Amino acid sequence: MAAEARSTTSEVARADERLRNSALTDDLSFLLARANALSLAAGNAALAQQGLRVRSYSVLALAVDDTRPSQRDLATFLRLDPSQVVALVDDLQGRGLVRREADPADRRTNVVVATAEGRALFAAAQRAARQAERALHDVITPEQRRTLGELLRLLAFPD
Repeated sequence: MAAEARSTTSEVARADERLRNSALTDDLSFLLARANALSLAAGNAALAQQGLRVRSYSVLALAVDDTRPSQRDLATFLRLDPSQVVALVDDLQGRGLVRREADPADRRTNVVVATAEGRALFAAAQRAARQAERALHDVITPEQRRTLGELLRLLAFPD
């Protein structure tokens, strides 16, 4: 089994090396998608110990932040289908990490609020996620990382 995994890893490395100079690597959308895929894989691996994935971590992070987002807010901000957000919140609520509360401004709307257990788990998850991010971004300097963050914010929030 270990030999098979090494063989697959080396095959992937050879394919990456062969294809790295293709015209596709000049396509910014491809580069963003590939960087995102690598980031998601690293994030999901880092968050597994807390029983989270990047999407559930994102929902928990926004609930911890005391912004009191509605499920619709979460779907819009995270660019997810509302049904995906319902499933994510259901899972987090089932684990006692968040709760739904009626929005005082509109009783027809529920907001998502972190519990004390959710805040504690988030703190551990955030440390793991940041460590994974640092390891993944180790190939760029701190200044390049700041610049990349600024550029990505411009793309992510063009308004």
